[in-house]
Amino acid sequence: MADRRSFSEALQGQNLRFVAPKGGALRQTRVGFLLHEHFSLPAFTQALDVLVTANLISAGLFVTRTFSLDGQAVTSDLGIVICPDAELTGKDLAELDLLVVCAGLRTPLRPNAALKQLLRSADDKQVALAGLWSGAWFLGHAGLLDGYKSAIHPEHRAALAEIARHSQVTSESFMVDRNRLTAASPTGAFHMVLEWISTLHGSALAEGIVGILAFEESRYKRVKPTLHAKMSEPLRTVINLMSANIEEPLSTDQLASYSGRSRRQLERLFQQQLGTTPARYYLELRITEGRRLLQHSDLPVLDVSVACGFVSPSHFSKCYTAYFGNSPSKEIRHGNVKSTR
Repeated sequence: MADRRSFSEALQGQNLRFVAPKGGALRQTRVGFLLHEHFSLPAFTQALDVLVTANLISAGLFVTRTFSLDGQAVTSDLGIVICPDAELTGKDLAELDLLVVCAGLRTPLRPNAALKQLLRSADDKQVALAGLWSGAWFLGHAGLLDGYKSAIHPEHRAALAEIARHSQVTSESFMVDRNRLTAASPTGAFHMVLEWISTLHGSALAEGIVGILAFEESRYKRVKPTLHAKMSEPLRTVINLMSANIEEPLSTDQLASYSGRSRRQLERLFQQQLGTTPARYYLELRITEGRRLLQHSDLPVLDVSVACGFVSPSHFSKCYTAYFGNSPSKEIRHGNVKSTR
C-alpha cells in the first residue's frame, strides 16, 4: 500500500472532509442562539449553516441550541415563527462556549435588566458573546463592548455609539475581536462565524466550509477566493495555467516560461506563499479534480485518470490512495454528471 500523504495547506481545505482525520477528536464547542422578536432570520440561518456545515466535515464539532428570554415562540423578521429549545437561564450559560444575541431591523432596542444580568453572567463564566444585526446593541447596553471593536447594522450604529462610548463601532459588515463577535448583515454573519471557526480550528476547516456553501464564488474554481487573496499576481498566473491544463500538464519549465519567471523564481514563489513546490501543488490539484470527477460523474476510472493527466491508471490509483486512503475504484460514485464519451 502507498504511504499516506497529506495535502499541502493550499488544497487541504477542499479535501478535508474526504480524508481520515489525524490525531484525537477535536473538542466539541457549544453555541446558543438567543432569539429576539423580529430577529433577522437570514442572519441567524447564515450563522447556523456555517456551524452545521462544519459538522459535515468533522462530525459533532458544534452543538447548537436556540433560546428566548421567556421560552416562548419568537416571530422572525420574515414572519416565520421559531420555537426555541428553551428559556435562557443562568444554568444554560454554564454549558455554552458562545452565546449569540440575534436581533433585527425591527427589534425594539430597549433596556432589559434580566438580559443585561444574563449577558454579564455569561461574560463572568468566560462565554464568548456575539451579536447579529442589532444584537451588538444589547451587548453594548450591558457594558460588554468596552475596549472592543464591533459591527452593527448602519440603522443602529448611532444608537450603539451612544451607549457604548468606549467601544469602536466600525462600519464593517462583521468584526471578530477576541471573544466578541458582531455582524451587521446576513453576509457578515456568515463571515463572522467562519472567521471564528478559523481561529478555533484553523483555516483548512474554514476553507472546507466555503467550498460547500459559497458555490457562487468557489465551487467551479479550483482555487478558493481566499487563497487567491494572499497570492501575488505571478503566482495567480501560474495557478490559472495549471487549472487550464489538467488533462495535459505543463512542465515546471513551461510554467516558468509562460509566466515570465525563471524556474528558481517560480519555486521560490510557491514555497514562500503556499508552503509547497510547484510539482506537488500541481499533483494535488489533479488529484482533487480526480476526486470530483469520480464522485460526481459516471466516467470510468481509466477516463478519469486520463482527464487528470496521469500516464497510467495504476499511477493515478497509487497517488489517489496515498492521499485519500482508498483506491479510485472504492470511491463513492454519485454519478450526477453523465458522460458524453
